[in-house]
Amino acid sequence: MRQLHPDVYASIQAKALFGTAEERMLGSVLSNSQPNLDVFQELLNSNSTDFLPSRTAKSLHAHWLLMKQYHLLPDQSVQPMPRGDLVHNFSDAEDMIDDSELKDSQGDAALEAELTVADRRSKKEIRNLEQEIPKWQVLVDSVTGISPPDFDNQTLAVLRGRLVRYLMRSREITLGRAAKDNSVDVDLSLEGPSWKISRRQGVIKLRNNGDFFILNEGKRPIYIDGKPLLLGNKFKLNNNSVVEISCLRFIFLINQDLINVIRAEAARVGTT
Repeated sequence: MRQLHPDVYASIQAKALFGTAEERMLGSVLSNSQPNLDVFQELLNSNSTDFLPSRTAKSLHAHWLLMKQYHLLPDQSVQPMPRGDLVHNFSDAEDMIDDSELKDSQGDAALEAELTVADRRSKKEIRNLEQEIPKWQVLVDSVTGISPPDFDNQTLAVLRGRLVRYLMRSREITLGRAAKDNSVDVDLSLEGPSWKISRRQGVIKLRNNGDFFILNEGKRPIYIDGKPLLLGNKFKLNNNSVVEISCLRFIFLINQDLINVIRAEAARVGTT
């Protein structure tokens, strides 16, 4: 501290908290008086050993006003809070409620209808938020550049594009362009321009024997490894198959370990 510049040292001391001895000396000034700076200058001169060297009459006056405001001066007493009809907090208001005076709202049809509408609206909003979670996760992955592993014990396959990854965790998923009146499992608009893609472009299904097939339900063809797949036709998807829809290109990756388990289970059931 002593090695600091005198101005810096004085600035630090000026911001120091008041000690017990200093507040005791300030407490000698009565709370019902109207002291001016001369009073505090005299107090500072007569008790210079109790105050820091950086204290001024103005700083003493400011701190004395704070002590007075919060009833910290020795001649002040904290008055009990009035009870009566004045409600100060929620607990007081709760204590004043008489349960017997509450009206029975079970027969209020208008209230029940309003609560039903509010409940339906809240549930719809929750569903919309749940559907947007994968979209936000895609954006987070693309911004941070950190992507989780392709497969886990619940992912059957992955449709991986240049920007996003779509996880297939059920035996059938729909591909297309999401809209307010149309929801799909794989929203291709997250990968890039999708205005030429149908709202329901196709379906990927997993058969019991472990084979994946894609069915085209859109007007535009889907290209699998360069071969066109027209409306109403289906094609088998292999591991590392290239799926092209409009100007978007994806790689279809299969979780071989999980599919082998499914095939073994299907074979076991078939032999019994």
